[in-house]
Amino acid sequence: MKLAQRRKAIELRKKGYSLNEISDILSVSKSSVSLWVRDIKLTDSAKAKLLSKLTAGQLAGAESRLKKTKKLEEGYLKEAQLEVFKNPDYGKIICAVIYWCEGTKNPRNGLVFTNSDPNLVSKFLELLRGSFDIDESKFRPCIHLHSYHSTEKQLAFWSKVTKINRSQFVRPYIKTNSGKRIHDNYQGCISLRYHNNDLARRLMAMAKAFLKGVW
Repeated sequence: MKLAQRRKAIELRKKGYSLNEISDILSVSKSSVSLWVRDIKLTDSAKAKLLSKLTAGQLAGAESRLKKTKKLEEGYLKEAQLEVFKNPDYGKIICAVIYWCEGTKNPRNGLVFTNSDPNLVSKFLELLRGSFDIDESKFRPCIHLHSYHSTEKQLAFWSKVTKINRSQFVRPYIKTNSGKRIHDNYQGCISLRYHNNDLARRLMAMAKAFLKGVW
């Protein structure tokens, strides 16, 4: 299903549809659409179609924000390269690399880290809290469960693993169970959401600096 949606999203983007339009047509999140079509090169006609939907003020604002964001990310990358090279903080680096592997690549959605391994989730949070100034109130975790799970039991489990108060968890997402197999020790999956775009960009910059081998 996702592959078909992705192909359709790419097809629509090439025709000049906006991210919001594609998101509405396919009934998927805007962040998913953004990830699927980020490498698409628009033709002049597609660009013209997109631009026709924007006022001059919106276009200028969008271009200004894009330039500002690009400059910000470039600055973070340079900063990260110096930090990794001169004074490597292994806890912060490991945290960034884990995020690079399991986190969202679109910092505009804030920090979103998704995994089903309680040990990895716990370690990621330990490193995140130990390496950055974290505002605990900004966490909004969402657990993904199957229909055979006990919502209350799993909320208590993941609250203990993450050390995040249950009141901050958003409504669990319940997947439809096919009935073919029930995993006895499967605790579900958690999507850790932390509303801070700047922190997500810093983690991505740190991981890029490390993976580019600035040693």
